[in-house]
Amino acid sequence: MSFERATSVALVTLAIAAVPVLVGSQQPIFRSGTELVDLFVTVTDGDGRLVPNLVQDDFAIFDEKEPQDIALFEQEVRPISVVVMLDTSISTDNVMHLIKGGAEQFLIRMLPDDRARVGAFNDKIKIEPAEFTGDRDALIEELSDQDYGNSTRLWDAMEASLDALTNVEGRKVVLVLTDGQDSASSGGWKDVLRRAIAEGVMIYSIGLEVEYFNGARWTRTSPDRNLRRLSQETGGGYFLLEETDDLGPTFTRVSQELHSQYVLAFAPTVRDGKTHELEVRVIGRNMEARSRRSYVAPASP
Repeated sequence: MSFERATSVALVTLAIAAVPVLVGSQQPIFRSGTELVDLFVTVTDGDGRLVPNLVQDDFAIFDEKEPQDIALFEQEVRPISVVVMLDTSISTDNVMHLIKGGAEQFLIRMLPDDRARVGAFNDKIKIEPAEFTGDRDALIEELSDQDYGNSTRLWDAMEASLDALTNVEGRKVVLVLTDGQDSASSGGWKDVLRRAIAEGVMIYSIGLEVEYFNGARWTRTSPDRNLRRLSQETGGGYFLLEETDDLGPTFTRVSQELHSQYVLAFAPTVRDGKTHELEVRVIGRNMEARSRRSYVAPASP
């Protein structure tokens, strides 16, 4: 695979602009009588390599540009619940074996406490099995049972992924792969963004450029550019690939990131019930930290 084509977004300093964020159900977590906001942080060096073995003093957290005390620091891997959502619109037909092979690489790297479901979308949307499971063989079997359709209901599929994660506790992730633009959803990307932020879901996106015959002429797909925005704002990663690239290393990279994140938390000092800009920095090093860029502060009693 050519890693020049794969870009893992690592910006953390911009707030959400021109997108009103709804105050949702994702509230700070209570521990020992204190409200803490959890941040899952990926750190990379100047060459994009994951950085292990940092300590608490290497990090700084800013809430609305005001420094915050770090109340919790962990390097232990927390289990994930993930929906792996794959585009099976007709334009992916010739490369579906590559897509499924890449997704399989992600699933076989699940840790014992991880849980997943596998989804597919075109003009229809399906997520299987009925409950999250850690049975990797069963999940891989679901990859072989997908059909095709003409439309691309990308945003509806991501809303369905968020629905699947609604009552799930702990770290929640959507991993989506698509080769095109949304063409038939009832909602839009801003709806997905509002929900993902409010519900504390991290989005990883893989865009795949594919050349296919649409019945009249050969055409090249272009993944929706808003996927990058969704990944940036929720602390995930974005990768852009060509159909000739090997998808396995990218799916593997997503697994490595999810299993290499630092956990930081702070106790909000301002209780106004509003959406706050967040920033995480690695102090005094040529490194980038990626995490969610905002949270909804608790309201005063």
